[in-house]
This record gives sequence, structure tokens and C-alpha cells, in this order.
Amino acid sequence: MIKLGAKELRTTIAQEEEKQLLKKNPIYIICDNIIDTYNVGSIFRLADAVAAEKVFLCGITETPPNTRIKKASINTTEWVDWEYFSSTIDAIKALREQVPNIQIVAVEQDKRSIPFSKAEYKFPLALMVSNETTGAAQEVLDAADVIVEMPMFGVNKSLNVMVSLGIVLYQVVQNIL
Repeated sequence: MIKLGAKELRTTIAQEEEKQLLKKNPIYIICDNIIDTYNVGSIFRLADAVAAEKVFLCGITETPPNTRIKKASINTTEWVDWEYFSSTIDAIKALREQVPNIQIVAVEQDKRSIPFSKAEYKFPLALMVSNETTGAAQEVLDAADVIVEMPMFGVNKSLNVMVSLGIVLYQVVQNIL
């Protein structure tokens, strides 16, 4: 198993043969119009941390190569497979065709959402997160099998998208792996 520190990761160029040796979990991450490139980079770092199969970057979400994404990801964009779709709905459709029986979970505040800790997660699984300004479009939420959210106890209505994704990812890993 390959384990690299931050200094090594920042300068590495992953070879396809090396990437093929990595064990992946049947976890996919869908980034729906994420505005902040530092969040995108952090999401790549999370994807690497849980050995996610792939990240889907959709809509206005910036894609690598991008200096801010590279910096926040500490270059894990070299190790995590990703694909761009102009539409999140198209990404979800493609994923459902490629991965039979995949569970699509939106991490979003909605009248249909349930607490993230109460959801029944199953592999294969895709977690979808949206931008913090407008959230997910109704059609994107309608395409999800489950919508989960974080309980908020203070005056702030929501958490950072990367933080929310990290919390749910580790709930999934704890419950399934």
C-alpha cells in the first residue's frame, strides 16, 4: 500500500500503474456547482482519505488543473479519479448506468431530509454535495434516493460543504466498512 506525506504528495505525479494498485471503496462523490475551489480541493483530499472510487465535478465546479484546488488537495487530484459533467443530472444518470444499484445520497437541507446519523447507507454509494449559496436544484434533490442533513444547534444554518461531506463520509465508513 502506498502512503505519502504532504511533502511527497505536493510533488508527485501518479502513474496509472500505481493508481491501479490502490484499493478503492465503492464510494462516489458528486460535486454539484461547488463555487469555492478550496472546497473542491478539500473534497479531493476527503475522497483520497476514504479511498473513494471517483469524484464527479459538475456545472460551475472548477476542475484540475487549478492552483487553488491543487493546494487544498495537496495534489491528491493526481491519485483520485475524477470526471467532469456540465450537468449534475447527467452525472447522476451516467453513474446509475455505470454502477448498478447505486444509492444516491444528497447532503442538503430540505423538507424531506433526515438526520445523517439516521440514514441507512449501503454500497455502492454516491454522496452529492452542492454549493453553499443556493444549494441543490429541486431536480437534483429529486434524483437522490435519500437526503440527509446535519443538525444545527447555533445561529448558523449550515456547515461548510467539505465539513458536511467529511462528517457523512466517516459515518458511512464507520457503519459499512
